[in-house]
Formats: sequence, C-alpha cells, structure tokens
Amino acid sequence: MIDHIGLAVSDIARSRTFYERALAPLGMKVVATIPPERTGHGGTVVMFGGDEGPTFVIAGDEERPGEGTHVAFRAGTRDQVQAFHAAALAAGGRDNGVPGLREHYGPTYYAAFVIAPDGFNIEAVCHAPE
Repeated sequence: MIDHIGLAVSDIARSRTFYERALAPLGMKVVATIPPERTGHGGTVVMFGGDEGPTFVIAGDEERPGEGTHVAFRAGTRDQVQAFHAAALAAGGRDNGVPGLREHYGPTYYAAFVIAPDGFNIEAVCHAPE
C-alpha cells in the first residue's frame, strides 16, 4: 500500500497555495510543515492529508521538479523496512538512507530510502512503535 507520494516543487510558497486551494474540496489540508533546519536536507516540506495523516508531500528549495519524485510504501513492521532496503540494494538500487528512526517526521517514523534505477527516491516506512 502506498503511504505517501512526494514531489519536488520549484517554488514552495506558490505550490503550497495552489495545493491548499486545489485539494480542499477533496477534504485535504496542510497537516504539517517542516522547516529546512528540521528536514535533514535543507528544504521546506509541506504535508497534505486528512485525519489519517499525510498522504501527499511537496518539497522545495533543494531539488528540481522531477528529481524529487518520491513514493513511500507502507510497511507493517520495522523488519519489513530492513528487508525492503536490503532487497532494493541487491536489485541494483542505491542507498539513500539506511533503515532507522526519522523522528523529525514523527516519533515512530521508521524508514529506509533507496534511489531506483531511474533516479526516483523510493521509501518503505513503518509507523508502528516497535
């Protein structure tokens, strides 16, 4: 199952305004904004979603559109996140973040990241506390 999708944008303020207005009729709103000093990569992140949390993410200031295409798949356990990372590397992916907690995204946000052969940032994330 897909946890969330993220896109790099060229102007974070302009894109935030656009998506806030465009997604409101769908029941989506800004659920979190992470400033550059907390993202770990120097760009602002704006997360959109509903009661279930973020499902669509835009990131600005550090990547060109297209480069920042990001898909996160939901894992049921932390072991699955670790297995995803190992399997993706064995399949030719490039490491983009070893399995571990990413507390700047949430206290139980356990994830791993790989760069797929076409340059997409692919993530597996588990939200369970252990």
